[in-house]
Amino acid sequence: MIEGIKVIAFDIDGTLYPAYRLNVRIIGHFFSYAWEFFHFGLIRRQLRRTAPLPNLFEYQARLLAQRLKVDSETAQKILDDMAYTGLAKYFKNIKTYEDVYETFEKLKEAGYRLALLSDFPPEQKGELWGLKPFCDKILSTEKIGALKPSKYPFGILAMELGVKPEEILYVGNSAKYDVLGAKNAGMKTAYLEPLWRRLLHKPLKDADISFKNYRQFQEIALK
Repeated sequence: MIEGIKVIAFDIDGTLYPAYRLNVRIIGHFFSYAWEFFHFGLIRRQLRRTAPLPNLFEYQARLLAQRLKVDSETAQKILDDMAYTGLAKYFKNIKTYEDVYETFEKLKEAGYRLALLSDFPPEQKGELWGLKPFCDKILSTEKIGALKPSKYPFGILAMELGVKPEEILYVGNSAKYDVLGAKNAGMKTAYLEPLWRRLLHKPLKDADISFKNYRQFQEIALK
């Protein structure tokens, strides 16, 4: 067990499964919405610097409506077709990283409480590769009202679980969003290294733990 840690929380996209496995499946979908995705990316960048919102989805739709010069209802439908419901079907045959299920199973057996905190709706991934039964809490930052790296959704996660932020280890693949956001909220952090860091043997200094695969993460968390 990691000293002082009661909860291990995970990001989903790019952390539980390799992002490329989704990207290769949505090439056609991406090009059919290329202009909309371009503006969506700019809007998400803006939202990551925005204070918590009572309704992030509504504000996001209004921003897209302004950019595309359409009404908010049309913009919301575009968002749903492009980035939410429209993407759900592409997750059906995506496999997780090796040993993810076993990792969740062993962490739970060891007494850790587990959670998921993602910028995109977790329900978009269907049954989440069978991981739901292991999770004490599954949250979407969008529904909370602030995207990572805002420390607000991390704080809400701690509050919902009834633990102190420093009692949570947050696991993610983004140094900028996952590690920085969780660290600023007072949490410990674990970083899934990209290939280039693994090849250069260059762990992320800002993270408390850097790991190359889930077998190694098990060894760290369960020793």
